[in-house]
Amino acid sequence: MDDGLTKKEEFVSVWVRDPRIQKDDYWHTHLDYEICLHTNSMCFRRKISCVRRRYREFVWLRQRLQDNTFLIELPKLPPRNPFFSQSNSFHINKRMKKLQQFLEELLDIPLLLSDSCLHLFLQSELSVSKIEACASGLTRYSVAEAIQRCGPQSRFPSQEALCPSQEALCPSQEALCPSQEALCPPGTVRFTLDLDSTSSSCTGTGSDPGTPEGNEMPQDDSPPS
Repeated sequence: MDDGLTKKEEFVSVWVRDPRIQKDDYWHTHLDYEICLHTNSMCFRRKISCVRRRYREFVWLRQRLQDNTFLIELPKLPPRNPFFSQSNSFHINKRMKKLQQFLEELLDIPLLLSDSCLHLFLQSELSVSKIEACASGLTRYSVAEAIQRCGPQSRFPSQEALCPSQEALCPSQEALCPSQEALCPPGTVRFTLDLDSTSSSCTGTGSDPGTPEGNEMPQDDSPPS
């Protein structure tokens, strides 16, 4: 059989983006991130999803996966930084990149793709305590139902948002240099200056007939009184 009928190659793409400061109470805040997932893998019930998670939930996920898989060495998370600042863009971007790298390496381990905690972490809005209860069968809803309850993904980044087009980066010549018609639309009166005779002439399609040539004044045809 020809190889053209072979199965389409599966992929799993994940992004960690859009950091936001969330207010816990009057004195405390925390930073969370949006996790966007796009896949065609049969291992995932939803092919596109976006949820928000904070750093300590990543820590919980790694510990829970490690408890379920003793013989697999899991990727490392970015260490806690005692000087981490929620207003420092360098700290935030560095942590985001490390969190995304952590998830990408997790998804490259086939054995983990059957773990319910990983799926609920990536594709549901449950807290970690409810994820544990759902994965253990202690909730009225199943893992599949919890994932399906996740809201519509209106904020999923499009390909255009991730990779702006060449036209957006380099405007066209027409956008930079408008045409003469755009500068002077029909019906506009344009004046040109004749440098040799130092006299101005009017050209165009305006409704004003202009000043009569020469020094002749229009005669008054009205009868004398």
